[in-house]
Amino acid sequence: MRKPTDVLNSLSDKSKNPMYKYERLYRNLYNPEFYLLAYKNIYTNDGSMTPGVDGVTTDGMSLERIDKIIASLKDHSYRPNPARRTYIAKKNNPAKKRPLGIPSGDDKLVQEVVRMILESIYEPTFSNVSHGFRPGKSCHTALVKIQNTFTGAKWFVEGDIQACFDSFDHHVLIEILRRRIKDEAFIGLMWKFLKAGYMEQWKYHKTYTGTPQGSGISPILANIYLNELDKYMEEYKQEFSRPARTVNPAHRNMASRIFRYKAKNDKVWNTLGAEEQKKRARILRQMRAEQRNLPTHPLRETSYKSLQYVRYADDFLVGVVGSREDAERLKQDLAVFLKGKLGLTLSAEKTKITNTAQCARFLNYDIYVSRSQDIKRLKNGKRQRVY
Repeated sequence: MRKPTDVLNSLSDKSKNPMYKYERLYRNLYNPEFYLLAYKNIYTNDGSMTPGVDGVTTDGMSLERIDKIIASLKDHSYRPNPARRTYIAKKNNPAKKRPLGIPSGDDKLVQEVVRMILESIYEPTFSNVSHGFRPGKSCHTALVKIQNTFTGAKWFVEGDIQACFDSFDHHVLIEILRRRIKDEAFIGLMWKFLKAGYMEQWKYHKTYTGTPQGSGISPILANIYLNELDKYMEEYKQEFSRPARTVNPAHRNMASRIFRYKAKNDKVWNTLGAEEQKKRARILRQMRAEQRNLPTHPLRETSYKSLQYVRYADDFLVGVVGSREDAERLKQDLAVFLKGKLGLTLSAEKTKITNTAQCARFLNYDIYVSRSQDIKRLKNGKRQRVY
C-alpha cells in the first residue's frame, strides 16, 4: 500500500481542480500505516488518555488492535460509540460551561485518519480569511490580518452565531461534502459519526444536529461548513465595494515636489557645504511635515465603500467603510443567509454594530481603529504613527 504522506499529498494536489470528484477515499481506511500516523499525531494530546463510554483509551495501541478496526470497516460493521459528555468552563467566562464529547480510544484513531483525509482535500480550498483550526493559522494571524486590512473602517459588525457547533444541519453538511466526494462508503461513515449520539449521566441521547465538540473531526467539519459563509462574504464584498478612492491632488502634488527636490539634491549633495546641507535638509523636513498634514483622499468623497472580514472558528468580525445603515443592512443580510442556507441563527442581541473609534471585542482583544495622525520617531530612525 502507498505511504499515507504520498496519498495525502496526492489528495491535496487534486483539490486544486474544483471539478475533481474523489471516488475511492474509503479504501484508504484499510491501510494500517494511516493508523500508525494517526496514533503518532494524537498520543501526546492531553485528551488521548481520557476514556470514552467504553473505558478504552489510546493506550496499548497495537497492530492487532488496528487490524480489528480495519476488519470492522471492511465489512461495514464499524459503529462509533456514543461520546461521553462532560462539561468544561468557558475560557472567556468561567462561570459558564460548555459541553464536551469524549470519544472512545478506537474512535479517536479512526477520526484522526478521517481528519487527515478531509484536511488534505479541503484545506487548500479554504479562504485566507479563515484562521481557526488550520495549520499555520492562529488567533495571532487573525489579529495581524485585522491590523493590516481594517485601516479606514468606520463600523465593526461583531458576529455571534447562536450555539454554532451544536446547530450544524447534518443534511446540509453531507450535501457540501458530496460536492467533492463521490464515495458513498465514506459518506456513510460520516453519517455514522454525526449520528453516534452521546451519553450523559449514563443516559443515551441522539444527535439530530451539530458536530460533537471534542471529537477529532469536529474542527475540520466546522471549517467545511462555515467556508460557505466565507464564500458568501467574498461575494458580498465584491457587490458592496465602490470604486477605489482618488488621491487628493494637493497630496499628490506635494509628493511629486518632494521627490523632485530630493532627486535634485542627491546629485549635488557631496559638493555642498555643511551649512547648505543643513538648510536643504530642513526644507525637506518641512515639506514632508506639510505633506503629512494633507489628507491622502478628498475629505468630501462619500461614494467609496468597502468591507473586510475575518473569521476564527465561529467568531467573525467585519470592518465596514460606509454608513451605519450599510452595517445594519449587512447584519440583516447575514442573518437571512445563515438561516436560509446553513440553518444557523445570528444572535440579534450579541451581534453588535460598533463605531471603530470604540472597542470591539474579538478573540478576547479590544479592537479599534486609531484616528491619530501623530508621528513618532523610533530608535532606528524610522517614523511610525502613534496609536
